[in-house]
Amino acid sequence: MDLVTPGIGMIFWSTLFFLILLFILGKFAWPAILAAVRARNESIRKALESAEKARKEMEQLHADNEKVLAEAKTERDAMMKEARDVKDKIISEAREKANAEAAKLVKNARNAIQNEKLSAITEMKEQMAILSVQIAEKILKSKLSSDKEQEKLAKKLIDDIKLN
Repeated sequence: MDLVTPGIGMIFWSTLFFLILLFILGKFAWPAILAAVRARNESIRKALESAEKARKEMEQLHADNEKVLAEAKTERDAMMKEARDVKDKIISEAREKANAEAAKLVKNARNAIQNEKLSAITEMKEQMAILSVQIAEKILKSKLSSDKEQEKLAKKLIDDIKLN
């Protein structure tokens, strides 16, 4: 039973050693341990602050990226609209130029046709005049082949002149 119940001497010496150990630990070990724990707590706090700061920066970067993407989309849409407007303007100008060129070609063609027509009419008049003279010459030659016919025509012309 002595093993289970300690004696007074054992309690005294155990308590004395415990108090000495507590004093030595309190004097030398606890300040170092507490300093290490405080340093560790500080480093954890700084790491948490740094992580929070990094998270906020990431959120800010994400927001900035979203803003840049929105601006890029807006700029792209504006550039596409401008490109469509330029394309439509170029097509419209080309169409107007083609219409003007076509009208000019039609006008030139009409003028050329009119000139050719006038030239043809003039040539036809000249040929008709030559043919008329030739026909009249042949008729006169056949009618005036004898001297008697010539005298008769001459008298008739003189009479016509006197009457007028």
